[in-house]
Amino acid sequence: MGEAGDQRDTLDAQTVRTAWDVLGGKKQKSRLARLMPFLGPAFIASVAYVDPGNFATNIQGGSKFGYMLIWVILASNLMAMLIQTLSAKLGIATGMNLAEHCRAHLPKPVVISMWVLMEIVAMATDLAEFLGAALGFYLLLGVPLFAGAVLTAIATFLILGLERYGFLRLEAVISAMVGVIALCYLIETIIDRPNLTEIAYCAFVPRFSGRESVLLAAGILGATVMPHAIFLHSALMQGRIVVRDKARLRRLLHFEIADVVIAMGIASFVNAAMLIMAAATFHRTGLTEIATIEEAYRTLEPLLGRAAKWVFGLSLLVAGLSSSTVGTSAGQVIMQGFLRRHIPVWVRRLVTMAPSLVVIAAGLDPTRTLVISQVLLSFGLPFAVVPLVMFTRRRDIMGELVNRGLTTVVASVIAGLIIVLNLYLVYQTLTPG
Repeated sequence: MGEAGDQRDTLDAQTVRTAWDVLGGKKQKSRLARLMPFLGPAFIASVAYVDPGNFATNIQGGSKFGYMLIWVILASNLMAMLIQTLSAKLGIATGMNLAEHCRAHLPKPVVISMWVLMEIVAMATDLAEFLGAALGFYLLLGVPLFAGAVLTAIATFLILGLERYGFLRLEAVISAMVGVIALCYLIETIIDRPNLTEIAYCAFVPRFSGRESVLLAAGILGATVMPHAIFLHSALMQGRIVVRDKARLRRLLHFEIADVVIAMGIASFVNAAMLIMAAATFHRTGLTEIATIEEAYRTLEPLLGRAAKWVFGLSLLVAGLSSSTVGTSAGQVIMQGFLRRHIPVWVRRLVTMAPSLVVIAAGLDPTRTLVISQVLLSFGLPFAVVPLVMFTRRRDIMGELVNRGLTTVVASVIAGLIIVLNLYLVYQTLTPG
């Protein structure tokens, strides 16, 4: 079958034709028109970078330490841009996703162990997303958390159901949700009038202040660079636009890098704006113990006005719903890739809901649970990043799109930093005093 005929049923025919015209050098009306057929996959992946886990870690980080940890957010998002680019490149070059490569190239016991770990990570991810959306319903509508959880499940099923009408519709809805979250935090940033000079200083001067700041930094990292997003992005690209010749491969990669930079740039702004809002609103006024999302929501009105409170609640709800939808899709990719097993989406959705419902029924603190879930995610990161670097550096796998030496070095350093930060977190947590 020819290249154009190898497309999977992820894009409509018109989008595929336009993409092929662009890759073939045919001029378009504008640069945006050239870019549009390639936008989307990184926006789907970027939802994982603005999920409710980010709300929990960023609000606690900003309220307790002011702008100090903003450098962690910026560094994490720069890491994310490189990692997601490698993930997209793996799918483009090989037509296989990361989980499938793990199954094909690693020993079976390692594959089974990685699958179990990634399923635990997926459940931790879903815990944050599901809890966040339930909290959003609770804060905006005043319904009990359990009722909010039920509404979240229903809404997620409805959003996932859009895929039967074409993947572009689901992609458009998720991208629009990312836009809503970004708009909400643009409004929040304007309202809270942050100290721009201090923000600039803290963005480029790395520092910590005790073990709690290290815990939150690990949580921010876990909430920003997400293991399941790495697996999902490679799957989104593996059959989206299939090309074989070198020139078109390079052009396709350049367009997908642009997709990553734009999507992750928006995610970086949202994450930074979350912490800035907490620092400018709570830390600056001496409210350093805003430890929960609910407290942040209630405190915003007397400090910034009613509009700020409702904008915050809306952004939390949209983040929870969109990321929960994407998390379910990532779970499908992980199971199918590692085990060649596929279960109905509604079954996976019900299974991954269980921990969230247990947390809600047990009356555990949702925000603290969110923070701990993000720390757990940071421990799962090396098991996604290390194989990704291993595979993308191999010419026999990647062909023309194999990593350059510098790219492999930088990606390896990122993997090392993640591992070191997690080890330091364990040391700080277990050391008394």
